[in-house]
Amino acid sequence: MLSFPEVVEDVAVQLDNVTKWYPGPPAVTAVDSVSLDIAHGRHTVITGPSGSGKSTLANLIGALDVVSSGTLRIYGHDLTEAEERERAWFRRTSLGFVFQSSHLLPDRSVVENVELALLTRDGRGRRGHRSAARDALAAVGLDTRWQADPRHLSGGERQRVAIARALVTQPSMLIMDEPTGNLDSRSADRILALVRGVVSRGITVITVTHDPIVRSAGDVVIAMRDGHLQVVTEMHE
Repeated sequence: MLSFPEVVEDVAVQLDNVTKWYPGPPAVTAVDSVSLDIAHGRHTVITGPSGSGKSTLANLIGALDVVSSGTLRIYGHDLTEAEERERAWFRRTSLGFVFQSSHLLPDRSVVENVELALLTRDGRGRRGHRSAARDALAAVGLDTRWQADPRHLSGGERQRVAIARALVTQPSMLIMDEPTGNLDSRSADRILALVRGVVSRGITVITVTHDPIVRSAGDVVIAMRDGHLQVVTEMHE
């Protein structure tokens, strides 16, 4: 089984000539010969037009998909040839995910939705899960809403629950795909404030977005086009 320590070096992600293609028909090359280092403990934003390969790149980094060629390392560990069971273990223990839709279960309370991440990691309920879930909700400002039905929450509140669920397992890296896509500007600002707090705790955050406000909030911006790495910009040097 692969081992993923909290921090091996300052580089969290290393991509060396990574390509991802789908056989089709028609055949599609979604990510084409990308070489890139992503720093640990910073907020890296991946942006670009629809079809640019940004979500595919994030899925490769998040072990949701497998590279077709090239080498992918996370904290120095090679994921390129990892088996599915190893990638699944890595996702459970080292990564947190937040998507455009919060994907909360409507028949479970807010705190139960957050606890599910711990149940998935540990296999079955353990003492302390409820306390950890409530602490995670308190960290995103929802300590008074832990018993609520997700259907009675605003869009911004649901997304904050999704962030709490992603962080409750104490991941080394948080990957977000269009996390503010369904939110009004006030709710989006609150999500970005939470992200700043996450980064300040030393967690690597990678965000895929079309949103220029989210783009401007990143420490580093990676622009993709037609599967190629177009430019990498340091926003806060």
